[in-house]
Amino acid sequence: MHWLLFYDYVEDVAERRAPFREAHLGLVRDLAAAGVVLLAGALAEPLDGAVFLFAPADDATAVEDFVARDPYVAQGLVTGWRIRPWTVVAGVERFTQA
Repeated sequence: MHWLLFYDYVEDVAERRAPFREAHLGLVRDLAAAGVVLLAGALAEPLDGAVFLFAPADDATAVEDFVARDPYVAQGLVTGWRIRPWTVVAGVERFTQA
């Protein structure tokens, strides 16, 4: 089972994120290099949230750990988040292997 993480951002996130952006992106890049995060990025027009695709896992522990460590969450840039299990049935081979 893959896991999706949805973030909701504060209205002025583009202005407020600068001091925390490198730490946030560093955490995401480290998890991507480890194969934990497969895809991640902000929603655009409007910039009001983000979506993260996590690798298959038995539970959402890795996602919950990311949220707990993310500077954007700690600094109040994320107003809410949702973690959802996702059953992938078609697509790029590396994403459909469980």
